[in-house]
Amino acid sequence: MADAPVRFKDLCLDARDHQALADWWCAALGYVRRDELEDAATPEEDEPRPRDWPVPIVDPTGEGPLIWIVPVIEPKIVKNRMHFDVVGETWPLLSAGATMVRAQDDEIEWDVLADPEGNEFCVFAPED
Repeated sequence: MADAPVRFKDLCLDARDHQALADWWCAALGYVRRDELEDAATPEEDEPRPRDWPVPIVDPTGEGPLIWIVPVIEPKIVKNRMHFDVVGETWPLLSAGATMVRAQDDEIEWDVLADPEGNEFCVFAPED
């Protein structure tokens, strides 16, 4: 099989309030802002990023992908063409500001939620 022309790098999520949404996803996923990690600063990046730059969030265990929360001026209007799937409990996310888009029912085995800016994601129950 030939080598693929590209490889996966990062995920990017647009947000009007990218600072607040970065904090929300950090709390939801157990992620941290990359600049909070001890070894995050490189010699070229010893200055903090301006607040209007994208915010990189990472899994502190190194397991999950790097996610960039990118500032945009336009609001989200239509359904996402790509979304996150997560495993966990729905109620803490709802308590933290997510909204229920579609609850699990006879047709789907997961809940569809939206983050505080309306980005849809699916929540699958943990396996026992």
